[in-house]
Amino acid sequence: MGFKCGIVGLPNVGKSTLFNALTQTAAAQAANYPFCTIEPNVGEIAVPDPRMEKLASIAKSEQIIPTRITFVDIAGLVRGASKGEGLGNKFLANIREVDAIVHVVRCFEDSDVTHVEGKVDPIADIETIETELMLADLESLEKRVDNLEKKAKGSGEDAKVAKEMLDLVKRSLVLLRDGKPARMVERKPEEEKLFHSLGLLTSAPVLYACNVDEGAAATGNEFSKRVEARAKEEGAVSVVISAKIESEIATLPAEERAEYLEAVGLKETGLDRLIRAGYALLHLVTYFTVGPKETRAWTITKGTKAPQAAGVIHTDFEKGFIRAETISCDDYVALNGEAGARDAGKMRLEGKDYVVADGDVMHFRFAN
Repeated sequence: MGFKCGIVGLPNVGKSTLFNALTQTAAAQAANYPFCTIEPNVGEIAVPDPRMEKLASIAKSEQIIPTRITFVDIAGLVRGASKGEGLGNKFLANIREVDAIVHVVRCFEDSDVTHVEGKVDPIADIETIETELMLADLESLEKRVDNLEKKAKGSGEDAKVAKEMLDLVKRSLVLLRDGKPARMVERKPEEEKLFHSLGLLTSAPVLYACNVDEGAAATGNEFSKRVEARAKEEGAVSVVISAKIESEIATLPAEERAEYLEAVGLKETGLDRLIRAGYALLHLVTYFTVGPKETRAWTITKGTKAPQAAGVIHTDFEKGFIRAETISCDDYVALNGEAGARDAGKMRLEGKDYVVADGDVMHFRFAN
Protein backbone atom coordinates (compact mmCIF):
# COMPACT_ATOMS: atom_id res chain seq x y z
CA MET A 1 0.00 0.00 0.00
CA GLY A 2 0.96 3.60 -0.51
CA PHE A 3 -1.11 5.81 1.72
CA LYS A 4 -4.72 6.77 2.39
CA CYS A 5 -5.81 10.34 1.72
CA GLY A 6 -9.09 11.87 2.76
CA ILE A 7 -10.28 14.47 0.25
CA VAL A 8 -12.05 17.23 2.17
CA GLY A 9 -13.37 20.68 1.43
CA LEU A 10 -16.42 22.89 1.59
CA PRO A 11 -19.30 21.98 -0.76
CA ASN A 12 -18.88 22.98 -4.41
CA VAL A 13 -15.09 23.41 -4.43
CA GLY A 14 -14.55 20.64 -7.00
CA LYS A 15 -13.83 17.90 -4.47
CA SER A 16 -15.89 15.11 -6.05
CA THR A 17 -14.92 16.20 -9.56
CA LEU A 18 -11.30 15.78 -8.57
CA PHE A 19 -12.00 12.42 -6.93
CA ASN A 20 -13.69 11.14 -10.08
CA ALA A 21 -10.77 12.28 -12.21
CA LEU A 22 -8.13 10.83 -9.94
CA THR A 23 -9.74 7.43 -9.63
CA GLN A 24 -11.10 7.46 -13.20
CA THR A 25 -14.49 6.41 -11.93
CA ALA A 26 -17.91 7.97 -11.71
CA ALA A 27 -18.47 6.59 -8.22
CA ALA A 28 -18.85 10.00 -6.62
CA GLN A 29 -21.59 12.30 -7.81
CA ALA A 30 -20.31 15.68 -8.89
CA ALA A 31 -23.20 18.10 -8.73
CA ASN A 32 -23.73 21.75 -7.99
CA TYR A 33 -25.34 21.36 -4.59
CA PRO A 34 -24.12 20.63 -1.06
CA PHE A 35 -23.93 17.07 0.27
CA CYS A 36 -24.03 15.35 -3.13
CA THR A 37 -21.51 12.93 -1.59
CA ILE A 38 -23.46 11.24 1.20
CA GLU A 39 -21.14 8.33 2.00
CA PRO A 40 -17.37 8.40 1.63
CA ASN A 41 -16.39 6.99 -1.75
CA VAL A 42 -13.16 5.05 -1.82
CA GLY A 43 -10.98 4.64 -4.88
CA GLU A 44 -7.59 3.01 -5.31
CA ILE A 45 -5.22 3.89 -8.12
CA ALA A 46 -1.75 2.80 -9.12
CA VAL A 47 1.06 5.18 -8.23
CA PRO A 48 2.83 6.14 -11.46
CA ASP A 49 6.57 5.41 -11.40
CA PRO A 50 8.49 5.43 -14.71
CA ARG A 51 11.34 3.47 -13.12
CA MET A 52 9.23 0.33 -13.07
CA GLU A 53 8.98 0.07 -16.86
CA LYS A 54 12.78 0.16 -17.18
CA LEU A 55 13.31 -2.43 -14.45
CA ALA A 56 10.64 -4.76 -15.84
CA SER A 57 12.04 -4.48 -19.37
CA ILE A 58 15.53 -5.52 -18.23
CA ALA A 59 14.27 -8.39 -16.06
CA LYS A 60 11.69 -9.44 -18.68
CA SER A 61 9.05 -9.44 -15.93
CA GLU A 62 5.69 -10.95 -16.78
CA GLN A 63 3.86 -8.20 -14.92
CA ILE A 64 4.31 -4.86 -13.22
CA ILE A 65 2.65 -4.33 -9.84
CA PRO A 66 2.87 -0.71 -8.69
CA THR A 67 2.13 0.46 -5.17
CA ARG A 68 -1.31 1.99 -4.71
CA ILE A 69 -2.80 5.11 -3.21
CA THR A 70 -6.28 5.22 -1.69
CA PHE A 71 -8.45 8.31 -2.01
CA VAL A 72 -11.49 8.74 0.21
CA ASP A 73 -13.99 11.37 -0.93
CA ILE A 74 -15.58 12.64 2.28
CA ALA A 75 -18.89 14.50 2.46
CA GLY A 76 -18.65 18.30 2.19
CA LEU A 77 -18.18 20.18 5.44
CA VAL A 78 -20.06 23.32 6.46
CA ARG A 79 -19.73 25.79 9.30
CA GLY A 80 -21.04 24.17 12.47
CA ALA A 81 -19.99 20.62 11.55
CA SER A 82 -18.34 20.16 14.94
CA LYS A 83 -21.82 20.58 16.44
CA GLY A 84 -23.36 18.15 13.97
CA GLU A 85 -24.48 20.66 11.32
CA GLY A 86 -24.94 19.29 7.81
CA LEU A 87 -23.19 15.95 7.63
CA GLY A 88 -20.68 16.98 10.27
CA ASN A 89 -20.71 13.83 12.38
CA LYS A 90 -20.12 11.55 9.39
CA PHE A 91 -17.36 13.83 8.13
CA LEU A 92 -15.58 13.90 11.47
CA ALA A 93 -15.74 10.12 11.92
CA ASN A 94 -14.45 9.33 8.42
CA ILE A 95 -11.56 11.77 8.54
CA ARG A 96 -10.03 10.02 11.57
CA GLU A 97 -9.17 7.00 9.41
CA VAL A 98 -6.80 8.65 6.90
CA ASP A 99 -3.01 9.14 6.85
CA ALA A 100 -3.20 12.60 5.33
CA ILE A 101 -5.79 15.19 4.40
CA VAL A 102 -6.01 16.54 0.87
CA HIS A 103 -7.87 19.80 1.43
CA VAL A 104 -9.38 20.93 -1.87
CA VAL A 105 -9.63 24.71 -1.91
CA ARG A 106 -11.62 26.64 -4.49
CA CYS A 107 -9.28 28.97 -6.38
CA PHE A 108 -11.48 29.80 -9.36
CA GLU A 109 -14.33 32.18 -10.19
CA ASP A 110 -17.44 30.70 -11.82
CA SER A 111 -20.86 32.32 -11.64
CA ASP A 112 -22.48 28.99 -12.57
CA VAL A 113 -21.07 27.21 -9.50
CA THR A 114 -22.38 28.65 -6.26
CA HIS A 115 -20.08 29.04 -3.27
CA VAL A 116 -21.54 27.92 0.03
CA GLU A 117 -20.23 31.09 1.74
CA GLY A 118 -21.31 33.37 -1.12
CA LYS A 119 -17.79 34.44 -2.22
CA VAL A 120 -14.49 32.93 -3.32
CA ASP A 121 -11.99 33.28 -0.48
CA PRO A 122 -9.63 30.28 -0.18
CA ILE A 123 -8.06 31.40 3.11
CA ALA A 124 -11.48 31.83 4.72
CA ASP A 125 -12.44 28.37 3.42
CA ILE A 126 -9.31 26.85 4.96
CA GLU A 127 -10.02 28.55 8.28
CA THR A 128 -13.65 27.37 8.29
CA ILE A 129 -12.64 23.73 8.01
CA GLU A 130 -9.64 24.03 10.32
CA THR A 131 -11.80 25.71 12.96
CA GLU A 132 -14.45 22.98 12.83
CA LEU A 133 -11.79 20.28 13.16
CA MET A 134 -10.10 22.08 16.06
CA LEU A 135 -13.43 22.58 17.87
CA ALA A 136 -14.18 18.86 17.52
CA ASP A 137 -10.70 18.00 18.87
CA LEU A 138 -11.11 20.41 21.78
CA GLU A 139 -14.40 18.84 22.80
CA SER A 140 -12.96 15.33 22.46
CA LEU A 141 -9.89 16.06 24.60
CA GLU A 142 -11.67 18.06 27.30
CA LYS A 143 -13.97 15.09 27.91
CA ARG A 144 -10.96 12.84 28.57
CA VAL A 145 -9.08 14.95 31.11
CA ASP A 146 -11.00 13.96 34.29
CA ASN A 147 -10.84 10.24 33.55
CA LEU A 148 -7.13 10.36 32.70
CA GLU A 149 -6.35 12.33 35.87
CA LYS A 150 -8.08 9.65 37.97
CA LYS A 151 -6.19 6.83 36.21
CA ALA A 152 -2.87 8.68 36.52
CA LYS A 153 -3.17 8.70 40.33
CA GLY A 154 -3.05 4.92 40.41
CA SER A 155 -0.06 2.64 40.11
CA GLY A 156 1.27 0.16 37.60
CA GLU A 157 1.50 0.24 33.81
CA ASP A 158 -2.02 1.63 33.29
CA ALA A 159 -1.25 4.64 35.47
CA LYS A 160 2.05 5.20 33.66
CA VAL A 161 0.30 5.21 30.26
CA ALA A 162 -2.44 7.49 31.61
CA LYS A 163 0.17 10.01 32.81
CA GLU A 164 1.89 10.01 29.43
CA MET A 165 -1.42 10.39 27.60
CA LEU A 166 -2.58 13.14 29.96
CA ASP A 167 0.62 15.06 29.25
CA LEU A 168 -0.01 14.79 25.50
CA VAL A 169 -3.65 15.80 25.94
CA LYS A 170 -2.72 18.91 27.94
CA ARG A 171 -0.04 19.94 25.44
CA SER A 172 -2.54 19.50 22.63
CA LEU A 173 -5.20 21.52 24.46
CA VAL A 174 -2.81 24.46 24.89
CA LEU A 175 -2.31 24.64 21.12
CA LEU A 176 -5.95 24.05 20.20
CA ARG A 177 -7.15 26.77 22.59
CA ASP A 178 -4.65 29.06 20.90
CA GLY A 179 -6.22 28.29 17.51
CA LYS A 180 -3.46 25.96 16.32
CA PRO A 181 -3.88 22.39 15.02
CA ALA A 182 -2.74 19.40 17.09
CA ARG A 183 -0.19 18.35 14.46
CA MET A 184 1.96 21.26 15.68
CA VAL A 185 2.43 19.61 19.10
CA GLU A 186 6.14 19.04 19.72
CA ARG A 187 6.65 15.37 20.57
CA LYS A 188 9.36 12.76 20.80
CA PRO A 189 9.48 9.82 18.36
CA GLU A 190 8.58 7.42 21.16
CA GLU A 191 5.39 9.44 21.83
CA GLU A 192 4.16 9.17 18.25
CA LYS A 193 2.15 5.97 18.68
CA LEU A 194 0.37 7.25 21.79
CA PHE A 195 -0.31 10.61 20.16
CA HIS A 196 -1.80 8.88 17.12
CA SER A 197 -4.07 6.84 19.40
CA LEU A 198 -5.79 10.08 20.47
CA GLY A 199 -7.47 10.10 17.04
CA LEU A 200 -7.29 13.87 16.66
CA LEU A 201 -8.69 15.34 13.47
CA THR A 202 -6.05 18.06 13.29
CA SER A 203 -3.14 15.67 13.85
CA ALA A 204 -3.03 14.47 10.23
CA PRO A 205 -0.66 16.30 7.87
CA VAL A 206 -2.39 18.52 5.30
CA LEU A 207 -1.86 18.91 1.58
CA TYR A 208 -3.76 21.82 0.01
CA ALA A 209 -5.01 21.14 -3.53
CA CYS A 210 -5.66 24.52 -5.14
CA ASN A 211 -8.41 23.85 -7.68
CA VAL A 212 -7.91 26.44 -10.43
CA ASP A 213 -9.52 26.98 -13.84
CA GLU A 214 -7.89 25.59 -16.98
CA GLY A 215 -6.08 28.82 -17.79
CA ALA A 216 -4.20 28.85 -14.47
CA ALA A 217 -3.29 25.15 -14.32
CA ALA A 218 0.32 25.72 -15.38
CA THR A 219 1.00 28.94 -13.50
CA GLY A 220 -1.46 29.18 -10.62
CA ASN A 221 -3.27 32.43 -9.84
CA GLU A 222 -3.62 35.01 -7.07
CA PHE A 223 -5.90 32.70 -5.09
CA SER A 224 -3.48 29.75 -5.24
CA LYS A 225 -0.52 31.98 -4.34
CA ARG A 226 -2.30 33.00 -1.15
CA VAL A 227 -2.83 29.32 -0.29
CA GLU A 228 0.82 28.54 -1.05
CA ALA A 229 1.94 31.29 1.33
CA ARG A 230 -0.42 29.98 4.01
CA ALA A 231 0.90 26.42 3.55
CA LYS A 232 4.51 27.57 3.96
CA GLU A 233 3.64 29.39 7.18
CA GLU A 234 2.21 26.26 8.77
CA GLY A 235 4.65 23.71 7.33
CA ALA A 236 2.06 22.19 5.02
CA VAL A 237 2.25 21.53 1.26
CA SER A 238 0.21 22.99 -1.62
CA VAL A 239 -0.31 21.80 -5.18
CA VAL A 240 -1.99 23.63 -8.06
CA ILE A 241 -4.42 21.36 -9.88
CA SER A 242 -7.33 21.81 -12.27
CA ALA A 243 -10.10 19.30 -11.63
CA LYS A 244 -11.54 20.05 -15.07
CA ILE A 245 -8.26 19.25 -16.82
CA GLU A 246 -7.80 16.10 -14.74
CA SER A 247 -11.33 15.06 -15.77
CA GLU A 248 -10.42 15.52 -19.42
CA ILE A 249 -7.17 13.57 -19.06
CA ALA A 250 -8.97 10.71 -17.32
CA THR A 251 -11.08 10.09 -20.42
CA LEU A 252 -8.17 10.08 -22.90
CA PRO A 253 -6.25 7.02 -24.13
CA ALA A 254 -2.76 6.86 -22.59
CA GLU A 255 -1.06 7.69 -25.91
CA GLU A 256 -2.98 10.99 -26.23
CA ARG A 257 -2.35 12.30 -22.73
CA ALA A 258 1.15 13.69 -23.35
CA GLU A 259 -0.11 15.67 -26.33
CA TYR A 260 -3.00 17.07 -24.33
CA LEU A 261 -0.74 18.04 -21.42
CA GLU A 262 1.62 19.85 -23.77
CA ALA A 263 -1.32 21.72 -25.32
CA VAL A 264 -2.38 23.10 -21.92
CA GLY A 265 1.21 23.91 -20.88
CA LEU A 266 1.76 21.07 -18.40
CA LYS A 267 4.64 18.59 -18.18
CA GLU A 268 2.77 16.11 -15.98
CA THR A 269 -0.70 15.45 -14.62
CA GLY A 270 -1.98 16.96 -11.43
CA LEU A 271 -2.25 13.41 -10.08
CA ASP A 272 1.52 12.93 -10.43
CA ARG A 273 2.20 16.20 -8.62
CA LEU A 274 -0.32 15.35 -5.93
CA ILE A 275 1.20 11.92 -5.26
CA ARG A 276 4.76 13.26 -5.22
CA ALA A 277 3.75 16.00 -2.77
CA GLY A 278 1.91 13.45 -0.64
CA TYR A 279 4.92 11.14 -0.49
CA ALA A 280 7.11 14.05 0.56
CA LEU A 281 4.58 15.16 3.17
CA LEU A 282 4.42 11.69 4.74
CA HIS A 283 8.16 11.00 4.27
CA LEU A 284 7.51 7.94 2.11
CA VAL A 285 9.94 6.17 -0.23
CA THR A 286 9.67 3.23 -2.63
CA TYR A 287 11.81 0.14 -3.05
CA PHE A 288 11.46 -2.57 -5.69
CA THR A 289 11.57 -6.34 -5.98
CA VAL A 290 12.43 -7.41 -9.53
CA GLY A 291 12.37 -10.79 -11.25
CA PRO A 292 11.01 -12.69 -14.25
CA LYS A 293 7.62 -13.15 -12.60
CA GLU A 294 7.03 -9.53 -11.58
CA THR A 295 8.49 -6.09 -10.92
CA ARG A 296 6.81 -4.76 -7.81
CA ALA A 297 6.92 -1.50 -5.86
CA TRP A 298 6.70 -1.32 -2.07
CA THR A 299 6.07 1.84 -0.06
CA ILE A 300 7.80 2.42 3.28
CA THR A 301 8.51 5.35 5.56
CA LYS A 302 11.84 7.12 5.06
CA GLY A 303 14.33 5.79 7.60
CA THR A 304 12.93 2.24 7.60
CA LYS A 305 15.61 -0.42 8.14
CA ALA A 306 15.94 -3.52 5.96
CA PRO A 307 14.17 -6.06 8.24
CA GLN A 308 11.12 -3.82 8.65
CA ALA A 309 11.09 -3.12 4.91
CA ALA A 310 11.09 -6.88 4.33
CA GLY A 311 8.20 -7.16 6.76
CA VAL A 312 6.05 -5.08 4.42
CA ILE A 313 6.15 -8.06 2.05
CA HIS A 314 5.57 -10.68 4.73
CA THR A 315 6.03 -10.80 8.50
CA ASP A 316 8.13 -13.98 8.12
CA PHE A 317 10.66 -11.99 6.07
CA GLU A 318 11.20 -9.65 9.01
CA LYS A 319 11.31 -12.36 11.67
CA GLY A 320 13.85 -14.49 9.82
CA PHE A 321 15.80 -11.66 8.15
CA ILE A 322 19.42 -12.55 7.38
CA ARG A 323 20.53 -9.96 4.83
CA ALA A 324 19.37 -7.99 1.80
CA GLU A 325 21.01 -8.07 -1.63
CA THR A 326 20.70 -4.46 -2.70
CA ILE A 327 21.25 -2.59 -5.97
CA SER A 328 20.33 1.03 -6.61
CA CYS A 329 17.77 1.50 -9.38
CA ASP A 330 20.21 3.65 -11.37
CA ASP A 331 22.92 0.95 -11.21
CA TYR A 332 20.43 -1.80 -12.10
CA VAL A 333 19.38 0.10 -15.23
CA ALA A 334 22.86 1.31 -16.21
CA LEU A 335 24.41 -2.16 -15.84
CA ASN A 336 21.51 -3.99 -17.48
CA GLY A 337 20.29 -5.95 -14.50
CA GLU A 338 21.39 -8.01 -11.53
CA ALA A 339 24.23 -9.93 -13.22
CA GLY A 340 25.83 -6.78 -14.59
CA ALA A 341 25.52 -5.00 -11.24
CA ARG A 342 27.07 -7.94 -9.43
CA ASP A 343 29.98 -8.15 -11.88
CA ALA A 344 30.61 -4.42 -11.50
CA GLY A 345 30.61 -4.67 -7.72
CA LYS A 346 27.41 -2.63 -7.40
CA MET A 347 25.41 -5.30 -5.58
CA ARG A 348 25.73 -4.82 -1.83
CA LEU A 349 24.97 -7.24 1.02
CA GLU A 350 23.20 -5.18 3.67
CA GLY A 351 22.42 -6.20 7.25
CA LYS A 352 19.82 -5.39 9.87
CA ASP A 353 20.94 -1.80 10.38
CA TYR A 354 20.75 -0.80 6.72
CA VAL A 355 18.33 2.08 6.06
CA VAL A 356 16.53 1.40 2.79
CA ALA A 357 16.91 4.17 0.18
CA ASP A 358 14.34 5.29 -2.36
CA GLY A 359 14.74 3.25 -5.54
CA ASP A 360 16.63 0.33 -4.00
CA VAL A 361 16.16 -2.98 -5.84
CA MET A 362 16.15 -5.59 -3.09
CA HIS A 363 16.23 -9.35 -2.67
CA PHE A 364 15.79 -10.53 0.91
CA ARG A 365 17.44 -13.61 2.39
CA PHE A 366 15.65 -15.00 5.42
CA ALA A 367 15.53 -18.14 7.57
CA ASN A 368 12.32 -20.15 7.65
